[in-house]
Amino acid sequence: MFITTEHMKSFWVFGFLYLLLVGCALGLENLNLTETEAIFDGEMTLGRSLLFVPLTLIPAAAASGAFCMDGSLPGYHLHRGFGSGADSWLVQLEGGGWCNDIQSCLYRKKSRHGSSNYMEKQLQFTGILSDKPDENPDFYNWNRVKVCYCDGASFLGEGYDRAAGLFFRGQRIWLAAMEDLMLKGMRYANQALLTGCSAGGVAAIHHCDGFRALFPGSIRVKCVADAGMFLDAIDVAGRRTLRSFFRGVVKLQLPHKLFSSANNCLGKQGVARNLPQTCTSRLNPTLCFFPQNVVSIIQTPLFLLNTAYDVWQLKESLASKVADPRGYWQDCKMDNAKCNTDQIQFLQDFRNQMLNIVERFSLSKENGIFINSCFAHCQSERQDTWFGSNSPTIRDKGIAKSVGDWYFDRSRVKETDCPYPCDKTCHHLVNRKKKPPLILSSVSLQTSP
Repeated sequence: MFITTEHMKSFWVFGFLYLLLVGCALGLENLNLTETEAIFDGEMTLGRSLLFVPLTLIPAAAASGAFCMDGSLPGYHLHRGFGSGADSWLVQLEGGGWCNDIQSCLYRKKSRHGSSNYMEKQLQFTGILSDKPDENPDFYNWNRVKVCYCDGASFLGEGYDRAAGLFFRGQRIWLAAMEDLMLKGMRYANQALLTGCSAGGVAAIHHCDGFRALFPGSIRVKCVADAGMFLDAIDVAGRRTLRSFFRGVVKLQLPHKLFSSANNCLGKQGVARNLPQTCTSRLNPTLCFFPQNVVSIIQTPLFLLNTAYDVWQLKESLASKVADPRGYWQDCKMDNAKCNTDQIQFLQDFRNQMLNIVERFSLSKENGIFINSCFAHCQSERQDTWFGSNSPTIRDKGIAKSVGDWYFDRSRVKETDCPYPCDKTCHHLVNRKKKPPLILSSVSLQTSP
């Protein structure tokens, strides 16, 4: 569907006024902007058509009990491939954090990450999901799918409690989505790629071998995890904040008053049963949720795309409010340029830990890595970081080119960046109090059939 210039002008004016009012109320403190302001590349660009893909629910999921946290149907956004990519499939698993206790899960089920009732009915496809060759040269004409994330455990949960009104059915959602896509033509794929960002990156790692098993051994099937290497690191207070949080995700226990003899065994999110036994046979299930303890046992070729200074981990794991109650790290978390010498050294140690973890993984000629020294998170979804005129590079090679070269076996890709601040191509995520720019143009909105 295309909208006229007159409609678009009215749309942008109304949208700007809305953002201005909301921004004034919130102080615009939560807007993540890059230092290059490239976050708007491909989103509000003069004369470009924006691809919006409708939500498709999965009615057949009900028969297998594959429900979102509130009991609604799961879904995905599918844009059909064309030309030489008509039989190629790229499946992206959406990210969006986790819930680790009843309170956070009850809150989550009233959001788009817990209920399809709140999901976006039209989702813009950019970056690795773009349908334009000058934005996504290797995958633009593939069948591209974004599977919506509406459980609280990276598509790995298996549990239910009627009294709490919570469904923990991530594993079933994964299976239902794959079954539905196979019926939509994915079973005829001649090549396939599973990817995901953040919590979706964790899911892509854990489901990688299962995705490979869907297809004949004769076709190329690989996986890419973007910003999925959440480390079991020691925080600024000397504790393991993320391990404690993931323990809640894996072993979530419902309050005693909600238990009955009928549901006692289902009173957890049930993640442990879906973690690889090759890991849980030797480590605590919580540790097996961490990708660092799983990547080396994945049999399917896997590409790790990550920043060495992941901003989510900096804010929520390394220097959370609990670990830093006096706000010593506050300025550093909001803007990497404000980190002092001691803070930079702490982050360099975090980078070294990540590089040491992936060293064994990278020994396999089938695997690939691209770890740059940027303060960012999720670089395959954003157009400015995935593929653009000033996208981040390592040794003059960008992310899209690196992933494509690895996937199509054009070259081996084992790229690790020099330590911060040597990389001048980074698009660092910084929190700034800025108003979004007013853009009036003849941009056309395109929706897929």
